[in-house]
Amino acid sequence: MLRKYSNHRTQQDNMWLGGLTAYSAGMTNVVSVIVFFSFTSNITGYYAVFSQEVSKGNWYQGAVVLLWILLFFIGSLVSNSLIIHGKGRWSQYVSHAVPIMLEIISILGVGIYLEFFYQETLQETEFLVGALLFAMGLQNGLTASISNSVIKTTHLTGLSTDLAILVSMFAKRENRRNKALVQKFHLLLTILFAYIIGGLTSGLVYNYIGNKAFYVVCFVLLVIAFYDYYKLKMIRYHYERRHRKREKLEAKNLMPEQMEV
Repeated sequence: MLRKYSNHRTQQDNMWLGGLTAYSAGMTNVVSVIVFFSFTSNITGYYAVFSQEVSKGNWYQGAVVLLWILLFFIGSLVSNSLIIHGKGRWSQYVSHAVPIMLEIISILGVGIYLEFFYQETLQETEFLVGALLFAMGLQNGLTASISNSVIKTTHLTGLSTDLAILVSMFAKRENRRNKALVQKFHLLLTILFAYIIGGLTSGLVYNYIGNKAFYVVCFVLLVIAFYDYYKLKMIRYHYERRHRKREKLEAKNLMPEQMEV
């Protein structure tokens, strides 16, 4: 999922990455709405809120919303910087996995704080919402960067527009036979349904475990981060196993020849 970059990625790579990251984003967003009454998977609405607060002269509230927007931006900036500057220093997998690990740390930190320290003050809420927006910026920056902007999983506004365009294009038979368009349609549907299912899952999970639902999000992200590591380990294990078998076979074949000599 994370190992390959841009045009080297397959449709399956994008489907897995898009589906799982959208699932985690949907979970995060719904739990945030339940706990903080705030959306944290995107910042589209916050631009309108910022303008509204400034027009009313609510400078503090406007500054907080602007900070939230900047935190999402900084998250995306950090994610892309790690990918760009990590090339040549680390392996491609590591440079792609680090933003996910930072996202896990941010969301895990929010979950732990809610569990043990949260006093439900306004300042705490503002800080925690900012931390989640930073995490979502990290995720959106990563998925967009390594997929050549094919995957954007933290908000569905642009995705819905793209789906509508594709559906209108499929009115023509030749477009329905276009493999690239069909694959894009399947990818967008996967992201859409994964986001919705993630939201439904977190809503149900929250009823049973409360703020620990953020830990479930972290588990999903860990699967994304370590899937390629596990896959590489298994490939290496099977390669070494076949290599050892070949060596034993060659050794057995050599023994009769040595005895004849």
